[in-house]
Amino acid sequence: MLTITEARLDLAKRNKKGLHIILASIFVWTGVLIIWLLPIQDILTRNLFTFISTAPLLPLSYLISKAIKAEFSAKDNPLNNLSVLFAMNQMLYILIAMWIYSAMPDKMVMVLAMIFGAHLLPYSWIYHSKAYMVMSIIIPVVALAVGHNLTEEKVYIIPLIMICIETVFSIWLFIENKLLVKKELSI
Repeated sequence: MLTITEARLDLAKRNKKGLHIILASIFVWTGVLIIWLLPIQDILTRNLFTFISTAPLLPLSYLISKAIKAEFSAKDNPLNNLSVLFAMNQMLYILIAMWIYSAMPDKMVMVLAMIFGAHLLPYSWIYHSKAYMVMSIIIPVVALAVGHNLTEEKVYIIPLIMICIETVFSIWLFIENKLLVKKELSI
């Protein structure tokens, strides 16, 4: 039986600290950026396409996990179910974005970015990761600060910022994973 510390380390190593999901999110935010750059006049249609563009996140992350040799899900690790629960809480927050969809349509992308960033916080504990801790704070704060005053014509700035942040986040996780392997080799 693994201790909690051993289970956290095992999950971090086997899942490569969820790098596959963060890499997949770059593709999703790129899709959102493209939607907001297209000459679609109706904001509700853009929002609908934005929601649809988030659907490939898990299939993409599965494919990326294979490419980077990370386990998509470490089912025999006792913390795996907790990790899945952490991910599922985002589904409840999506209800907020669904309300924003029609109540304040020009703020929906900002709210999606805030939800995405905020839901990362528990992963800072599970993966013992400063990258998750910092990004779970930076993403919602930056999304709010930038998105608060954006007009509908400038909403594309949010996905553009998210692509940049997610790229930095991915590099940081790559470094954390390298340090994890290096630490393991020195033991």
